[in-house]
Amino acid sequence: MAGGTERILRGRIKAMQSTKKITRAMELIAGSRIVKAQQRVQAAVPYSEQITEVVKDLAAAGAASDAPILAGRDEVKTTCYVAITADRGLCGGYNAGVQRATEGEVKADVLAGKDYTIVPVGKKAEGYFRFRDYQLSSSFMGFSDQPSYEDARRIGEYVVDLFVSGEVDRVELVYTRFITAGSQEVVLRPLVPLTGDTVVGGDGKDATGAGFEFEPDPSEILETLLPRYVEARIYAALLNAAASEHAFRQRAMKSATDNAEELIKSLSIVMNRARQASITSEIMEIVGGAAALDDGDDTSAYFDMGDDMFGSQLEGLAASGGTAS
Repeated sequence: MAGGTERILRGRIKAMQSTKKITRAMELIAGSRIVKAQQRVQAAVPYSEQITEVVKDLAAAGAASDAPILAGRDEVKTTCYVAITADRGLCGGYNAGVQRATEGEVKADVLAGKDYTIVPVGKKAEGYFRFRDYQLSSSFMGFSDQPSYEDARRIGEYVVDLFVSGEVDRVELVYTRFITAGSQEVVLRPLVPLTGDTVVGGDGKDATGAGFEFEPDPSEILETLLPRYVEARIYAALLNAAASEHAFRQRAMKSATDNAEELIKSLSIVMNRARQASITSEIMEIVGGAAALDDGDDTSAYFDMGDDMFGSQLEGLAASGGTAS
């Protein structure tokens, strides 16, 4: 029994050592990707800030504010939530955070008698909400760890079409914002329609009242630029989500590696105890067998002595001509 237990423990230790190697490799890969993802987030900031300033300048220069993306609804009946998660798991609570935040908003809308739709970005969001029978629109997946601007453009065109066509009255982003490698947070950001604060307060006019001259008309430029602005915000959200995914995965794999090492130590202790018990049992059996052999040798000597005495009696009777009784 002890030998069988030892074999089982050896097999578990070997399997755990293989798991530890895998989790350690994944931890190192995620750690190396965090740096690149963080650099992409920082590189996208100037473009996002500049396009925001341009939109403000156009509004300050007198661009018409009746663009479809700027036209808010008097009553919000249907809200579209763009939930950005990962395509893969093994990243701790990264996906669960976005899923819970989206669920909370959806439940609040249902209780208020409003409608909703979800645009899942990432396989985990699509599988989670589809399994629970939520109302879904088109899904986008396959680029969560390395998103491109083209991916943001496809998502932006789709949600803008939903809004302009009147299918939804508001679009909001739900994603994980990357702060530092050790700090991320789930945020809910309005996307469409653009709020009035976005298109006011620009530097389109200087202190003397003279304004910039735009060619073509500022209204035409603004109408063309607003979809690009939406795409830039979605792209920034995708980059933040990718960096957050790598950070979550690194922490999860480090925790898994540490747990595997602790389990290996515990199993090794149990295996050593089982082996020591087996050795002790074998020693006890050897000692018992040796003691039994020693007892057998004493009994044989006693019988040999008895045989000699009985033989002497027979010889005496034969010499006297008597009969043994």
